[in-house]
Amino acid sequence: MFSTALAIFSLLISASAWATVSRHLGIVGRTFPIVEPDLLAELRESSSQFEQSREELLAQIKNYQPANLHPLPRATADRTFLVDMRYILDRDLTDAHGNIIYPKGYSFNPLEYIVLAGGLIVIDGSDPSQVSWFMRSPYSQNQQTKLLLVGGQAADLIEKVQRPAFYLTSDMAERLRLAAAPALIMRKGDKMQVQEFYVPPAEPGSSNEN
Repeated sequence: MFSTALAIFSLLISASAWATVSRHLGIVGRTFPIVEPDLLAELRESSSQFEQSREELLAQIKNYQPANLHPLPRATADRTFLVDMRYILDRDLTDAHGNIIYPKGYSFNPLEYIVLAGGLIVIDGSDPSQVSWFMRSPYSQNQQTKLLLVGGQAADLIEKVQRPAFYLTSDMAERLRLAAAPALIMRKGDKMQVQEFYVPPAEPGSSNEN
């Protein structure tokens, strides 16, 4: 019992002495305020920033167009022509050791190595009359037909027509000698046939959608 009372007394004396010393020493060194951040507020801010970043990313994806997108004017008349796809080498094609694999002047037709079932259909996705024309055409029901856009947003059109859509690039347009849209590109023997269609523009104030 005596030892317990002595321990308590010693503790009180030590606390009192420390308080006295503290009053005489004053403040030593820099002091820093104790800050307790509002965790909920931080979480809300982080969530808001994430949502904003997500919306910006989705907008960028939705509005994406390649730098080499190849716009085409509206076809003014129906027209059909053939394109020779043969390629002629303008120089020797060699391997890593300098051995000639294919000599200059060698020609080949890529159609001999690829299958293009269903063909390609080219439209301006920003033109309601062309979109409506495509949706009414038999090509819209053929899933083997590849849809290429010369304008508009692919994401919007994919949602509208419920099928994949891609952008027409300059290298493809030049190789196929495309000059107007809408156009259908199909294989015709050892050549490609390009068929342009005249689609009247929608009258102002009228709805030309399916």
